[in-house]
This record gives sequence, C-alpha cells and structure tokens, in this order.
Amino acid sequence: MIQEHELSDATLTEVAKKMMLAARTAPKGKGTNTMVISLVEGAEIKAISDRMIKIGNESGAQAFIRDAANILNSPVMVLLGTEIKSLGLIKCGMCGFKDCAEKNTHPNIPCVFNTGDLGIAIGSAASIAMDNRADNRIMYTVGQAVLEMNLLGDKVKIAYGIPLTSTSKNPFFDRS
Repeated sequence: MIQEHELSDATLTEVAKKMMLAARTAPKGKGTNTMVISLVEGAEIKAISDRMIKIGNESGAQAFIRDAANILNSPVMVLLGTEIKSLGLIKCGMCGFKDCAEKNTHPNIPCVFNTGDLGIAIGSAASIAMDNRADNRIMYTVGQAVLEMNLLGDKVKIAYGIPLTSTSKNPFFDRS
C-alpha cells in the first residue's frame, strides 16, 4: 500500500515541471523568448526565504517576512522571470517611447511585451497548479529575493515565484 503523504513531494515536483512547460509554451510577443524559468527545492527555498527576511527587515515591508515563512511550507517552487529586451518594432510606443529604437536608449525600462508575456506565462503556470489541485500563490516577494540573489541570471530584471504545497489548508492564503 502507498500512502498519499509518500507521494506528495514527488507529485508536486511533477506539477511544477508541467507548470514550467505551460509557461514556456504560453504565447510570446513576436514569438520572442525573453523568459527564464526554473524549479527550486529544499535548501534553495530556504536560501530564498532567508533573503526575503533580510529584505523585510531592511525595508520594513512585513509582507516579505510573512511570505518567507509561507514558502518554507513548500517542497518545490517555480521561478519565472523575464529579460528586458525590446522586440524591434517599427511602430508601437506602448512603453511610452516613440518606438523600440528610442526605448533601447533606456535599457532598464521594460518593454510592455516582456511584462505582458511574463504575466501570460505566470497565468498559464498557475492554471496548471490549479488544474492539479496544488496549493499555490504567485509571489512578487519571492521574485525580489531571486533578483537580489541573481538566481535567474544577470539579464533577468523582473521575476516572480510560485510556491507549491499539498496541505489540508492552503498556507499561502493565511495573510495577516
């Protein structure tokens, strides 16, 4: 006989892998890939939690400390980030600049397609977690720690994390 608790972590890892696939195959502006997607477990989650606590203590933003405790309930977490890279469009201007050439003179200003594509990918990933009934929550606080730790590389400037768990009550929604 196999007990449910014996399969939980392995099942969550499989869900996370499916989430990564869903994020990768989500529609991208002009088919351009600016996404970086990773899976972290165990000690990596603890290191991210520690950095979140540091950010919370330094900034006074208690949400980081709250979320740092929440992610420790997660055996696996999906990280999603995007580079800031214009698509080279002749006519757009949705970033506030005349065109991509002008936007490129401001390399730290996001292209709307980068952030839009990231949002679509996050939604696709979260829908897989939902379809598999895995407790989850999209967390910008995780993303801030991941960026400070440079876990997704130098080019990634915007990131989020989605921790997963399987409990009787979703710990990521105990928000106070």
